Amino acid sequence: LDFRPRQFVLVDGELKVTDLDDASTDETPCSSSRDCFMEFPARNFTLPCSGRGRCVRINEKRNLYNAYRFFFTYLLPHSAPTTLRPLLDKIVNSTGELLWGINETLAQLENVLHLYRNGLYLQNNTQTPKAGYKRVIDTAIAGENYRCWPSYQHEGCLLSVFSLREAIGVCESHAQCRAFVMTNQTTWT
Repeated sequence: LDFRPRQFVLVDGELKVTDLDDASTDETPCSSSRDCFMEFPARNFTLPCSGRGRCVRINEKRNLYNAYRFFFTYLLPHSAPTTLRPLLDKIVNSTGELLWGINETLAQLENVLHLYRNGLYLQNNTQTPKAGYKRVIDTAIAGENYRCWPSYQHEGCLLSVFSLREAIGVCESHAQCRAFVMTNQTTWT
């Protein structure tokens, strides 16, 4: 499979593969490991040639490296909660070095998703908020927005949080933040 961003499209919020014309389950034939050379712009790899004359897991490794090149390096570590970054860095680095196969990569990604989806990445913070917060229902804060990183919105600060406690922590970590709005929007989880 030619694993590149242009081969995917979002349909009703779900990622779909659009081009399967070059998908194959057959491994490349070889007579030695020199025939199992994978060349990429920034890195090259040589995989073993099996006794049956096939490059061992070359399709899997090519797809993993392309996932690393085109997706993981751009999507995984950015805007992730600080406590998840070491796990995501490990995934990015391991796929970039082809240290893991697809099963281990999937298991690691599912672990991060589980931690994120269930709020288990949150640090056990027992600090009392520095400011007093008051709940105001169905209200927007006009003219009080500011830019922050990593925001989902270019003109303001729109972040994903797990809980009210995390929102307070994020707000208190930004000097410009004086209030925040909680919505029922969800992110990729």
